[in-house]
Amino acid sequence: MTLTETRPPIAALRTDRERLWQALMDLARLGATPKGGVNRQALTELDRQARDLFIEWCHAEGCTVRVDAIGNIFARRPGLDPDAAVVMTGSHLDSQPTGGKFDGAYGVLAGLEVIRTLNHHDIRTRAPIEVVAWTNEEGCRFPPCMMGSGVFAGQLELETMLAQADAEGVTAGEALDAIGYRGSSEIDKHHIKAFFECHIEQGPILEDTGNAVGVVVGALGQKWFDLTLTGLEAHAGPTPMPLRRDAMLGAAEITQAVHRIANDYPPYGRGTVGMLQLHPGSRNVIPGQVRMTVDLRHFEPETLGAMAEELHRVVDETSRRHGLSAELTPTADFAPEHFAERCVGAVRRAAEALGCSHMDIVSGAGHDAIFMGRVAPAGMIFVPCENGISHNEIENADPSDLHDGCNVLLHALLEQAVMVEEDGRA
Repeated sequence: MTLTETRPPIAALRTDRERLWQALMDLARLGATPKGGVNRQALTELDRQARDLFIEWCHAEGCTVRVDAIGNIFARRPGLDPDAAVVMTGSHLDSQPTGGKFDGAYGVLAGLEVIRTLNHHDIRTRAPIEVVAWTNEEGCRFPPCMMGSGVFAGQLELETMLAQADAEGVTAGEALDAIGYRGSSEIDKHHIKAFFECHIEQGPILEDTGNAVGVVVGALGQKWFDLTLTGLEAHAGPTPMPLRRDAMLGAAEITQAVHRIANDYPPYGRGTVGMLQLHPGSRNVIPGQVRMTVDLRHFEPETLGAMAEELHRVVDETSRRHGLSAELTPTADFAPEHFAERCVGAVRRAAEALGCSHMDIVSGAGHDAIFMGRVAPAGMIFVPCENGISHNEIENADPSDLHDGCNVLLHALLEQAVMVEEDGRA
């Protein structure tokens, strides 16, 4: 019996659910926490162990592996045409201090499982397929987030990122050297036909709607601000209400306004005050100063700009009304990302062909695919996570959902990499 006769038809090709799950569980042992999560922060010894294990698995599948100057790992399965543009997939191996087993790791290991499946069935592609593990996506040890993909895409400057320091003063460059992952390869935006990233949704929409797969059409833009409101601290008893310059009162009204602004622009409007610091922080002293953060998000750039303008207006009016001075400082500005139809369509067609219930969805969080979308056609595949919980040790995902997403990735990659039959015909 020939190989062609024993190999399943391409349409019937599926990844190995148990092998994918076992790889995820094996990786999760590195940095395992008592509550079932993972603490594997970027460029730590545990991150080194995860990188080593990933590379070991890739070498076992015949991949060539290179590491670039920011520590990104690229594992390539060669194609029949050495000059063909590469089809890429991947995510990250680092975690939050109290992270889960699936955030990031799923996207890397789903890519590896695709390669394992193709090798098992001896299926060749015209274009090479490359799985990448990006450095420091989380940004919890070294700011900013999405560091490795940002440098690769030319959105972040290499030397500046290498000089970023953690809380102990260790720079990213020093940490890369310490774990042996400051690679010799240049930052090379080689010819990329398409980039796909598999990820748990990190939200409740897919679970709530009963869909197995999210066809990610893009990601919300983000505008972040630091706001300092300064009034006058005074005794809580002797100071009449009309004569106060209460910075906390202004902060409370602005917080409500942030919520209102987001609700004024459904369904993609988001508004969050994530941090408040009061001075002097005494129970019987009127706060004289409040430092706070504001996070605005939307899918349309014009709308996001309008939300920011409204925030400025509210801050000005509120501070004037309460006798406060205000300093509103932008700290981050990420444009909305609309993923390429080439990749969005490939994901949608794969989900339909596989019979997976699916819906179009917009990512509310940042992902490496966002930076990749600046240099190549990019797309994402979401799968549900239990109760929408992520960045948490109790983060959980169903093996069947992870398998569905991996199968969608397999067929989206195959569509772009152009399959070749045994006789060499496309």
